[in-house]
Amino acid sequence: MSGSTNERPVLVLNAGSSSLKYQLLLPETGEVRARGLVERIGESGSGVADHSAALEVMSTRLRHDGIDLDEVPLRAVGHRVVHGGPDFSEPVVIDDAVLDRIRELSTLAPLHNPAAVIGIEAARERYDVPHVAVFDTAYFSSLPAEASTYAVPRDLAAKHSIRRYGFHGTSHQYVAQATADLLGRPLGDLRQVILHLGNGCSASAVRGGRAVDTSMGLTPLQGLVMGTRSGDVDPGLHAYLAREAGLSLDEIDTVLNKRSGVLGLSGVNDFRQLEQRLASGDADARLAFDVVVHRIKHYVGAYLAILGGIDVLVFTAGVGENSISLRAGVTEGLEELGITVDRAQNAARSQQARVISPERAKVVVAVVPTNEELAIARQTADLVG
Repeated sequence: MSGSTNERPVLVLNAGSSSLKYQLLLPETGEVRARGLVERIGESGSGVADHSAALEVMSTRLRHDGIDLDEVPLRAVGHRVVHGGPDFSEPVVIDDAVLDRIRELSTLAPLHNPAAVIGIEAARERYDVPHVAVFDTAYFSSLPAEASTYAVPRDLAAKHSIRRYGFHGTSHQYVAQATADLLGRPLGDLRQVILHLGNGCSASAVRGGRAVDTSMGLTPLQGLVMGTRSGDVDPGLHAYLAREAGLSLDEIDTVLNKRSGVLGLSGVNDFRQLEQRLASGDADARLAFDVVVHRIKHYVGAYLAILGGIDVLVFTAGVGENSISLRAGVTEGLEELGITVDRAQNAARSQQARVISPERAKVVVAVVPTNEELAIARQTADLVG
């Protein structure tokens, strides 16, 4: 493999508490040299004791495919980090001080940042190249004050870094530009509502390429109904459950993050299973689907008002890109707002970015696949030069 900069790949790592997702790719072309997932890290009987062992599993798999990471001239390693708190508004080269700060921010993302730290530590020990942290929250760090501020006492918010941070920012930023490219229009001219719909779900309002609002908040729990997360609930629910059900704060947090959402309403958290149950006439599945659609419409309408109208409504991520019924449900009844889809175009299966609204519709409705790994690789490459 040539050592010229444009032919040197970036390794993108996404470390979870018990998993390591990886991709080796060329930022300039988007060519993926390898990808994979190591699961059950640290679990009994898995044979993968920790993230260092997971990197060895990854390396073994890559060597089996003819790629030796000890020989490949890596340009850098890009790490997905969920929460950058108030400190990180753009990607940053990781040194000991940065790593310590990411660790400290675990109080804001206890399910995510600790795993990222462990993955970064293992990778820095193994690969002697620049390591870059790309933060899910960075794209939303410039939200206007009226969108990012919670109406709680100012001193309390300042002391504990309480504000709307937003998440999935890497995806929203990538899709905003990809949508402009699809339409052949300058990013600066567009008012977009972007719906990132997967197991985790978020919406954003984007004007001229800059996010002006987003549905997730201090944590990834706020906003849309998700696979296992409740999304928006009455803030008084926590106190009510503590008094009436005798639940601790940790138990309430577990209920809202891991036992709610589509799972809590229907018994399944995979949207494909939900649609299967829906087709069979399952009443719980119907209610779950309708609640999901209602909440999405709620945010579409809110963001239309905030933006003063929209030029394009975008569906992305696993469910947004693949669920014909959800896209139809979200757009149904919005014709007076200029939002509608062509039934045949919506039903057509494709992995490509595409327009699914009628030719002369007032608002373009598009399906644009996200590619967070490519976005991380490109931001990493840009930073290390």
